[in-house]
Amino acid sequence: MSNDRVIELFMANVAKVAAAPIRVTDLDSFKAAVGQIVLSGASVYCTDDTEWQRVALSAVPPEQLEHDYRSAGVCIDEVFAAIAETGSIVSSSAGGSAIQAGLLASHHVAVVSSDKIYETLDDFFAIWEGALPTNITFETGPSRTADIELTLTIGVHGPERLTIIIV
Repeated sequence: MSNDRVIELFMANVAKVAAAPIRVTDLDSFKAAVGQIVLSGASVYCTDDTEWQRVALSAVPPEQLEHDYRSAGVCIDEVFAAIAETGSIVSSSAGGSAIQAGLLASHHVAVVSSDKIYETLDDFFAIWEGALPTNITFETGPSRTADIELTLTIGVHGPERLTIIIV
């Protein structure tokens, strides 16, 4: 399957699991997308570990920046990969990333490179030549559970909202 078809499949499956996919083609459209997301005025946690995260930081008003991810309402981070067949994002502890940051905020904004979207879970695991990182987390849509009196509840075990920006 071509990369464009894999991205289309990923975006379709992301939407099916109640997350919001956004595809951008350059730094300016990425910065504009982040600017729209942070209009809510919520506190934002974002490190400057990657180029995309540095651009995201430039779109966040300084008074909204939060340096402790445990207190942030929004977490913007670049994730390790994505799986098209499930609409999942993959966070990894490789390189010392704090993957829990995206799981604690009520709104997780995940940035994924289009060349790191794999068609299937098998394709994703096929890239590993050595040992896997200590921690890998798969996130498929906003957190939801129905284990309390069979009533669907959003945001109990993770973010209430998930926005995925494909770059």
